[in-house]
Amino acid sequence: MAANQKINVAAQTDNQSNNEVCEIVCYDAEKISALKHTVDDKEAQGMSQLFKALSDPTRMKMAMYLDKGDELCVCDMAILTGHTIATTSHHLRLMRSLGIAKSRKEGKNVFYSLHDHHIRLLVRMTLEHMREEHCQAE
Repeated sequence: MAANQKINVAAQTDNQSNNEVCEIVCYDAEKISALKHTVDDKEAQGMSQLFKALSDPTRMKMAMYLDKGDELCVCDMAILTGHTIATTSHHLRLMRSLGIAKSRKEGKNVFYSLHDHHIRLLVRMTLEHMREEHCQAE
């Protein structure tokens, strides 16, 4: 069998008319072979942790505020999010530990900013995606 030839196997059906499942199992051996080792498990795990951290609405708001405000004191962020300083600090420390934010201490205050332009771009692209017409709730 040629490397680029597709292998067809009849799929089992369970009497469901589901348009999201293939009716015939079809493997593209060449494509699978080319892609098989292009995704690293550790990188995927790290990426999922980053997205998991940003899946919390409070932390996403914090990332958005940091994008717009460049650098904010924990106290400022607490007021913006409506949470206590302790809760805000907890969220920001988690964001720092996952590489989303960075911090610096000035006197008795701690200031946070986004870790780098990649995080800033991720926040902005996510917002742009959400604002696109096809993503708006009907």
